[in-house]
Amino acid sequence: MLSVADGSRPAKPTGFFARHPKAWLFSALGVAFLLLGTGAVFAGAAVGSPKGKAVASGPVTPSFAPRAVPLEIPAATALRTCSIDALTKDSRLLTFEGSVINVTTGEQLFDRSATTAAPPASVLKVLTATAALAILGADYQMTTRVFEGSTPGSIVLVGGGDPTLSALPAGVESVYTGAPKISELAAQTLTAWNAAHPGKDITSVILDATYWNPADKWDSTWARSEQTTGYHSEVTALMVDGDRADPQKETSPRSTDPIGRAGAAFVAALNLGHPVDVSTGSALAGKPMLAQVKSQPLKVLIGQMLLNSDNTLAEMIARVASKDSGGGGTAASLASVIPAALTSYGMNPTGVTIRDGSGLSDQNLVPPVFAAELMAKIYTGGQGLDVIKNALPVAGKSGSLASRFAGANAAARGNVVAKTGWITTSRTLSGWVNAEDGSVLSFAFYALGPVKPAAMDALDTVTTGVFRCGNNLSNN
Repeated sequence: MLSVADGSRPAKPTGFFARHPKAWLFSALGVAFLLLGTGAVFAGAAVGSPKGKAVASGPVTPSFAPRAVPLEIPAATALRTCSIDALTKDSRLLTFEGSVINVTTGEQLFDRSATTAAPPASVLKVLTATAALAILGADYQMTTRVFEGSTPGSIVLVGGGDPTLSALPAGVESVYTGAPKISELAAQTLTAWNAAHPGKDITSVILDATYWNPADKWDSTWARSEQTTGYHSEVTALMVDGDRADPQKETSPRSTDPIGRAGAAFVAALNLGHPVDVSTGSALAGKPMLAQVKSQPLKVLIGQMLLNSDNTLAEMIARVASKDSGGGGTAASLASVIPAALTSYGMNPTGVTIRDGSGLSDQNLVPPVFAAELMAKIYTGGQGLDVIKNALPVAGKSGSLASRFAGANAAARGNVVAKTGWITTSRTLSGWVNAEDGSVLSFAFYALGPVKPAAMDALDTVTTGVFRCGNNLSNN
């Protein structure tokens, strides 16, 4: 076949193009259009550029707003897998509330209505003890005194809020081991009287319980059965042996006249050999003091109160703290005196309602998380709180926990330190657990409603669950 280059006539198209002339034509036109269009695009780009400004060449880098990042990377959170949820659903607990806190980190590991305030029962005694330490100090002693009266032959026995003053003879201990004796007070009185008035008889004894109002002695929310059964006395500034019929028994019926009982014990200890008039009144300022005896220090009284959950001692400590802080020693003042004192430890008492010092009233209200936080603070010590730390009952070993944590819960014996509590509408337990994994967890557990004694074992079971879980305790 001849080529165009040698001047010969061009050959006819063959193959595809011969058979499809239109396809060849359209393909050629398409290539031309593509070339022309591309040129037009570049021409248009050149024409559209601002006059006098060079058009940037090279790759264009897109611009984006910077992505927001946290100032601090959150710390890793442990994935905890040990649950006590099923234990808290025990039907014996009725309505359950609770809080568990890692004492070392302050992290709340477990929360069931933990911020909902409810009656803490005798767990409230821990708040009373903490407040009293802040107000009075660990070495404070309650004093019972005798003064000369305003009339010849009269003396005045003045109560200072010490319920431990004992009518038992020297060498015989009441439930308050080491308590002062009314016989010692009487002996001092006779010695001073005979020195000041030789040959003259004591003819009248006046009983002064006006350290706070003697009529302010019983809360309307307390059941009188507490008094007749022997769990609680009337709250008067003058009494002996917690007003027990049997001073050597924790639970012993109380009288309806603790002031009169104390007066009778004092007159008997004087052993004057002749009748004397006994009345109530108050000592006059400026009269000489004849005798005085002091209670053991507050740090000892707190131990006696918490170990055996002594209601009378709790109420008396609360009243004396109120009196010393300017609250007048009234029951009503406790609503402000106790929470105010707790703030000195860095506690926030929001949600806390105080009706009494013992926890007997169902109108006391304390959120479980507050009780657990207070127990964490007590465990770490400082500010005199070691007094409370060393006074609380130990599971299976001492005080109101001596017979608790039996059967399957015995694994936690010796490792739970806590305050017990019960009233007809509440069974409670609050303290800390020395867990199996070495962690220390503070807690507060409430069983609320018309609870039965069986709720105590259910609370022990929940607490034993915390002992086994340790810091692996899950909130699920």
